[in-house]
Amino acid sequence: MATLFLVVLFGCVWSAGGQAELMKLSAGYKAGAELAVEQVNTHTGVQHHFVFFKSLKQSEVDVGFGVKYLSHHFYLKATRCAKGTAAADSSKCAFRNDRPVIDCMACYKMYKDEIEENPKPYIHCIHKPALTKEMIKARRDYCEKMSYSSGSVTLLGVKRNT
Repeated sequence: MATLFLVVLFGCVWSAGGQAELMKLSAGYKAGAELAVEQVNTHTGVQHHFVFFKSLKQSEVDVGFGVKYLSHHFYLKATRCAKGTAAADSSKCAFRNDRPVIDCMACYKMYKDEIEENPKPYIHCIHKPALTKEMIKARRDYCEKMSYSSGSVTLLGVKRNT
């Protein structure tokens, strides 16, 4: 009985650790992670409830005037909660260790800490064992293209004709 209690307690603490990691993210990265969690949890092919697990890499291109392009690589992990569990209740969900993590890459444009609809945010999530080198390259290429093709004018790039 004591062993079962420790296993349940460890699972709750472990899951809360994932949510604590989410809370450590800045508003921009947190918004992108929450968007990915929502997309994964509403996908018809997903049978478990997933939550943010761990951030792997973050990058940001600040183009000025409140506009930023963010790129975030992170993991989601399955929980023991039923699919459809409300986000507010996710902190009570223990992680499942019998399922692979979902590897996610999110790239999006932000304006004043809000995700912009144009260009459409890029969210790519897949179970880690199925992730290929080609997918990794396609993700990287897409995100780089998004941040470098913004077409925004900078003050240093304006040439005055006299």
